[in-house]
Amino acid sequence: MKTLVIVAHPNINESVVNKRWIEELQKHPGRYTVHDLYTVYPDGNIDIEKEQKLVETHGNLVLQFPIYWFNCPPLLKRWLDGVLTYGWAYGSGGDKLKNRKTALAVAAGIKKDDYREKGKYRYTLQQLLSPFEVTFLYTDADYRSFFAFYGAENEKDTALIEQSAQDYRNFLDNL
Repeated sequence: MKTLVIVAHPNINESVVNKRWIEELQKHPGRYTVHDLYTVYPDGNIDIEKEQKLVETHGNLVLQFPIYWFNCPPLLKRWLDGVLTYGWAYGSGGDKLKNRKTALAVAAGIKKDDYREKGKYRYTLQQLLSPFEVTFLYTDADYRSFFAFYGAENEKDTALIEQSAQDYRNFLDNL
């Protein structure tokens, strides 16, 4: 089955990394469905039933977003809160994510060295993303970790960005 990539970028037109990743995945429509929340729901009103059905019709689930104040953008949080409901994602009869391969793809604005316990922000990216991992564990999903691009705020090296798009596709292919 295809991989569903839920993209949550508040301003994708100004993005470099996330936009390039989307372009790469859209070259392979038979393998990936790219679902951009900010395009589909510009008013922030998410159709929960539609989103749940979309997840159900795909094999893998990937959340792609820029690190936004050391977390995800607000619409993705709203999506998680609305879509991953009791009786659907967890709890009595809630098994729609059970054993589903899940992962994250994030563009971190700051450089990798700052995401260290002894770095400027004192936490690793893995530590900052742990609430997502716990969410997927709670829903019995098969969490496969994350793919990251560091330094997106200042990166102008098109070759590096292009390589990240290829690496991202390979990451998804090997979930």
